[in-house]
Amino acid sequence: MSEADREPSVSAVITAATQQLARAGVASARVDAEWLAAHALGVPRSRLAAAGGFTARVLRAYQELVAARARRVPLQHLMGTAGFRWLDLAVGPGVFVPRPETELLVDWGLTRIGAGAVVVDLCAGSGAIALAVAHEAPGIVGYAVERAPAALDWLRRNADARRAAGDPAITIVAGDATDPTTLSTLDGRVDLVLCNPPYVPDGTPVPPEVANHDPAEAVFGGPDGLAVIRPIVARAATLLRPGGWLGVEHDDTHAVAVPDLLRADGAYTDIEDHRDLAGLPRFATGRVADCTP
Repeated sequence: MSEADREPSVSAVITAATQQLARAGVASARVDAEWLAAHALGVPRSRLAAAGGFTARVLRAYQELVAARARRVPLQHLMGTAGFRWLDLAVGPGVFVPRPETELLVDWGLTRIGAGAVVVDLCAGSGAIALAVAHEAPGIVGYAVERAPAALDWLRRNADARRAAGDPAITIVAGDATDPTTLSTLDGRVDLVLCNPPYVPDGTPVPPEVANHDPAEAVFGGPDGLAVIRPIVARAATLLRPGGWLGVEHDDTHAVAVPDLLRADGAYTDIEDHRDLAGLPRFATGRVADCTP
């Protein structure tokens, strides 16, 4: 292909895209411009410098992606995937995009289980938590509970993809995570419950990517943000065996409220709140008391 058939260099195009995204208020403008360029060119982001230039066709496709990102369509929707720990998960309209902060909850959970552990992911969404645990602790028996039909479609798609890649299958349960009848056959038998519920207090300002694209029922948790966490705490206490653990993500304003809910329930001991990499309160944990003498 002659130079005349090529558009400006990758570096120049990405610089222009970065400026466009920055003007649109995208905080991670350079990073997003690079990810979209790698996606359009079909190369790893780490190989952009060696990618050569854009063809006219690819440049047009890239500019359309950048324009959509400038309208604050989530980067993950444009790429079709969201990275979570070691996995690339399919995401799009109708499902909450998993966040890096939740990876810390998985980290914590992995230290509490061994081979054969029964692990339940409540409010599973895309399946990020359950699938990550199954990938990294392949001896577990995993369940993922989700009620929203659109999110269930993404969950099933991701579970099928991970099974095809050789990961252990998880059991998908279509149901309300707070309903006592959901997974009732597992009551008293679960080793670990992990949950990233809707927890943002109603009316809290959120970025356009969240307000316009994440499902509201996966984001907002009532006037104080605890409308789902309250029944989750109670439901998990019934699911867990004596000595089993609960880890639940929460809003950064809930550092006191969620541990207090665990204490008030009466079933939990070893209650602790944990901070994320930014130093903000992010998830609370507790263990169902083992009454064995």
